[in-house]
Amino acid sequence: MKAVRCAVYTRKSSEDGLEQDFNSLDAQREACAAYVLSQASEGWVLIGESYDDGGLSGGTLERPALQRLLGDVAAGLVDIIVIYKLGRLTRSLLDFAKLVETLDGTGTSFVSVTQSFNTTTSMGRLTLNMLLSFAQFEREVTAERIRDKIAASKAKGMWMGGIPPLGYRPQGRTLVVDAEQAELVRSIYARYLSCGNVRLLAEGLIAEGIKAPKRRTASGRAFGGAPFSRGQLYAILRHAIYTGRIAHHGQLHEGQHEAIIETELWEAVQRQLAGKVRGARHGDRPTGSVLAGRIVDEAGEPLIAAHARKGERRYRYYVSKALHERGREHASGAMRIPASEVEQVAAQELATLLGDPLGLVSEAALELAPSEAAPLLARCAALQEELSQGRHGLLSSLIQQVRVGAGGIEIEIAVPALAAALQLGPSPTSPTHLTRRSSLRLTRTGRAVRLVHDNGAAATADGVDLTLIRLIVQARGWWQQMNQHNLEASQPCACIGQIVAGERKR
Repeated sequence: MKAVRCAVYTRKSSEDGLEQDFNSLDAQREACAAYVLSQASEGWVLIGESYDDGGLSGGTLERPALQRLLGDVAAGLVDIIVIYKLGRLTRSLLDFAKLVETLDGTGTSFVSVTQSFNTTTSMGRLTLNMLLSFAQFEREVTAERIRDKIAASKAKGMWMGGIPPLGYRPQGRTLVVDAEQAELVRSIYARYLSCGNVRLLAEGLIAEGIKAPKRRTASGRAFGGAPFSRGQLYAILRHAIYTGRIAHHGQLHEGQHEAIIETELWEAVQRQLAGKVRGARHGDRPTGSVLAGRIVDEAGEPLIAAHARKGERRYRYYVSKALHERGREHASGAMRIPASEVEQVAAQELATLLGDPLGLVSEAALELAPSEAAPLLARCAALQEELSQGRHGLLSSLIQQVRVGAGGIEIEIAVPALAAALQLGPSPTSPTHLTRRSSLRLTRTGRAVRLVHDNGAAATADGVDLTLIRLIVQARGWWQQMNQHNLEASQPCACIGQIVAGERKR
């Protein structure tokens, strides 16, 4: 009689009780081993390898012991998998289908000790699918109960675990103030209100050698001890927990812990943070990058708004995500585009569209009564004037997306926003957006990527070419030297060569 090799698989969702000498995994294994022994007359033999997953959910197949078992199945070392109950193997109907397909491919079946199943028959599969659906339903109901319990606990102001925010340490279901860390949190809030800029705040802390305190998680993992990042500072400045409240799904509940920051101070910081949102406008002058969050590259990856300073001048760019986050200057496809150029191009395309109001209404399928024609012309002219004067805040409301590629740029204009700006109503046949394509192409100038026309001219006609200005100044200097030396008209080339050679020696 051919031996039928049987492997026992056990699992427990939580770690509670696993430290006991005889735990749930041992009980499952004993029951499965006894069942295998009862089938000894059929040639069933228990293999010595143990496959135990303790403290792991059945909602995923990424479990060490299960993956090891499936590896042995693929290697032809197991004929039957014995489990105590179907839910021990998986609670997901999709995962179960994958397992059945895998086991069928190797000729392996599985047996549940408390449920009579045979996966080689169609009736057995139907019964399994039905029971597994109930197992998945039970898992989802349990998850809903946990979420409801967390929501109810937070509504009562309880701390529900996790890494405690700086300034607190956990104590049961609440938080207690750490005096030294709390003083650091108060200092961060006061510094931010004083300087008004998170970047300057981070640089000031680094200059004074102030770092995040070293702490440990409940599991003993150490963290902290490094300079504060801007992300950490933003999280601290926005965390409502410092006012003695607990946040849950956008709602604030009175907490059981002591406040570190006064509510008035926290709200003042929130107003200041809100006023620093990139792209916000004060009056008619845009203070940030109006295409932030709307500009992408050919692959659809967002370009991040960034800036640099040289003296008193501020240079704005739209930068590839890889280049912005990791400084990979030579990353494949990475680009740094001057923000003013691409914004000017978008403004020009939008102004051109507004220059033909009736064509725009027809293309966007907007509803226009005869009496609205004259006001429409006036509104389009006013919007054109706003764009021509460099007030590009209109772009943030009308531009849906700008895609920059090697062959040019593609601009999508949101029709609902455009209709609102023109004080017209869209019709049922109106498209969601209008697309405009520009023949401008990308060219690299040093470390930056610029937009130019096919003839090499810069995209923005009103821009100042500093390189050309420097060359003109240098040429006029040479001309003055030529006049000072009283050069003869018959020998200009030789003299110019001498002057250029002298400039190079300098």
